[in-house]
Amino acid sequence: MKITILTLFPEMFIPLRESIIGRAVKGGKLDIQTVNIRDFAENKHSKCDDYPFGGGAGMVMMPQPIGSCFDALDPDHKAYHIYLSPKGKVFTQSKAFELLSHEDIIMLCGHYEGVDQRVIDLYIDEEISIGDYVLTGGELPAMVVCDCIARYVDGVLSDGSLVDESISSGLLEYPQYTRPAEYKGLRVPEVLLSGDHAKTDEWRRQESLRLTREMRPDLLGPANVNPDKNPSGAF
Repeated sequence: MKITILTLFPEMFIPLRESIIGRAVKGGKLDIQTVNIRDFAENKHSKCDDYPFGGGAGMVMMPQPIGSCFDALDPDHKAYHIYLSPKGKVFTQSKAFELLSHEDIIMLCGHYEGVDQRVIDLYIDEEISIGDYVLTGGELPAMVVCDCIARYVDGVLSDGSLVDESISSGLLEYPQYTRPAEYKGLRVPEVLLSGDHAKTDEWRRQESLRLTREMRPDLLGPANVNPDKNPSGAF
């Protein structure tokens, strides 16, 4: 999978060179590139923003630098174009799986008060938000979306790491423990030390149900359905 990120601040994406995603890029399993929108500005000072028509607070990103960027990178619009925007549909795990069907994705990071609407009309396939709050720009949302979908690209993680993940199953993940068996007076549940895999699986399932009821009952549906009959929730 190739992911290209259009941004005014490419240096913000240095974290994607580290840890699991960084290793996947170095190993050739992922291709993640950042492109500086300023490089495509056709004015003397590489200016990419201007005052909005009609007045109002803040500045708006101009269409020319962004449009020229898309035209140069994907003239035939073969990639899937995403604009990270608070107006977009909220990003979910199911959306992450859906995006895996695209081999080539280009993400546009807005800034200031957003981008000229003509950019959206001409170039964008989908607007995505990572939550009902406003950030200073689209860089952090782009990293969130990139990290989430990259984990499911073949070879990035071992298959075992993706089994029974929180949210993916429709339930929150059960509590995890490691050595030592006792820490500051708190012991690991005995069932996890028993070696009985059937009992361990059942304990984990019940803990997932308990935590989901307590912390995210919305995942069980508007009527709080019986998860024993509908373990995948109401997605």
